[in-house]
Amino acid sequence: MVRGSMSKGWTFLKHLWALVLPYFKSSGGKWALAFFAFLVGLSFVIVELSVRINYWNNRFFTALQEKNADAFWKEMGVFGYLAAIFITIAVLRYVLQQVFEIRWRTWLTNHFIDRWTTSDAYYKMQMTHRATDNPDQRISEDLRRFVELTLALSLSFISNGATLVSFAFVLWSLSAPIETFNVNGTEITIPGLLFWIALLYSIGITWVLHLIGRPLVRLNFERERVEADFRFDLVRVRENAEAIALYDGSMVERGRLKDRFERVRQNFMEIVKRQKYLVAVQAFFDQATVPLPYLLMAPIYFIGKIPFGHMTQTASAFSQVQNAFSWFANLYPTLAEWVAVVQRLTGFIEVLEAAERETCAARRVTELGNRDWVLEGVSIRLPDGRHLTDADLSFKAGESVLITGPSGSGKSTLFRILADIWPYAEGLITVPQDGDKTLFLPQQPYVPVGTLRAAVSYPMAEGTIPDAMLAEALYDVGLGDLAGRLDEEGHWQMRLSGGELQRLAIARALVLAPKWLFLDEATSAMDEAMEARLYDLIRRRLPDATLVSIGHRSSLKAFHDREIAFGAAT
Repeated sequence: MVRGSMSKGWTFLKHLWALVLPYFKSSGGKWALAFFAFLVGLSFVIVELSVRINYWNNRFFTALQEKNADAFWKEMGVFGYLAAIFITIAVLRYVLQQVFEIRWRTWLTNHFIDRWTTSDAYYKMQMTHRATDNPDQRISEDLRRFVELTLALSLSFISNGATLVSFAFVLWSLSAPIETFNVNGTEITIPGLLFWIALLYSIGITWVLHLIGRPLVRLNFERERVEADFRFDLVRVRENAEAIALYDGSMVERGRLKDRFERVRQNFMEIVKRQKYLVAVQAFFDQATVPLPYLLMAPIYFIGKIPFGHMTQTASAFSQVQNAFSWFANLYPTLAEWVAVVQRLTGFIEVLEAAERETCAARRVTELGNRDWVLEGVSIRLPDGRHLTDADLSFKAGESVLITGPSGSGKSTLFRILADIWPYAEGLITVPQDGDKTLFLPQQPYVPVGTLRAAVSYPMAEGTIPDAMLAEALYDVGLGDLAGRLDEEGHWQMRLSGGELQRLAIARALVLAPKWLFLDEATSAMDEAMEARLYDLIRRRLPDATLVSIGHRSSLKAFHDREIAFGAAT
């Protein structure tokens, strides 16, 4: 069991290092290290001030005991000086820590977004059993908590280490009056007795709290998942409000949302159940720590061997050393949450790496001067490895082709292979020299939240296409009432009907003017008259474009030069 725990510990440290190291190896890594070192230096200053206040404590209370007014007022002045420096350093460290935190989080967030959106990883990772839950939550919430907790815990650990070393010497020296005692006539001396008592006391606290709090790692991991699932379902209801209302599915959705939240509640209560034992034990030890140093020093104080200031200084130093030794125990719930966050991010990275390795086995070649798409011996599979269909076909530049066939025969998957986002295929694909000037229009267009200008320009950046061109395209596809609203922001995916969304997608094609235009039932939500009008518009506005359509309507045959029929799914 010990070996297994050590192995898990090393694995965790390796994963933690993999999360932390990239930032400090980045272009701004040297600056980050210097900034962190400065924060550590400020922590050392605070520890030094705490030691000075501890010695001040002895002098101040001794002055009170001796009714020495001059010494009393002198020490009040010293305290004001130390307190002013302490407050200034504490505020400075807080501000700089927040600056460091947001810079680190910014770098990590950009780094994860880059990896998530590179090589279509965000798409590929959803197709297999390795898919991770709520990647949006991993990037937004888990990264925030990781940076926040890692920075706070690391500075706290270093500060506690400095506190332990500093106050250990203080407590060791204060132990002199009680480190020699008599047992059955034998004089025994234990140098630094109070230090060893604080150590054993802290080990006992840590061991007990670890036994009680160990399940919190699993519970915190689960908490992030169920909270994210509940939030995701709420968003799904909002985004599909009309469809749910038409189905009269509010009762089902209400039950689903309540069931999701019930999982949140159950997890919360399990955490509370475990935390209450931690709180009880922690509170017991915290209260027991208060009188313990006084009980140890009282016998020699009452016989006049030490002044009152010595006794209060000892109590303060004992508390500091005990708290430093008990750092792990005192922060157990926070550490459990931190470990859970690291595990969630590690799992996310593993899935990202797997998605990045998912490349299409089909060989893609671009031949100089080639103007056609050619697929030779392309075998298409499903993510679970099952064979879907085979493809030996070509699309010649300038022609228009209609692909038909029963649902599930692999038509849309063919488009995904041509777009190089489907990794489950083998064979040879020859890509035209101008294949980069390609646009795919899915049956359900994606429209980003934002201005209408951004919606029509997508995937080009907003502002790269003149407003006049965007307005003209909207008029041409029958959305002239939107042409004057390019600055208006909204959730256009929800505000427009299915047919309007498809017409907006056609408007994109007109302004982007691709050489190759692939339409996957991109006019299925329109009536046949509007469909005919838009196909005629595409042929007139994009006369040099190659047009490849997937569709089931027989009326589409009139707009294409030839038809390719896909067989039934296998």
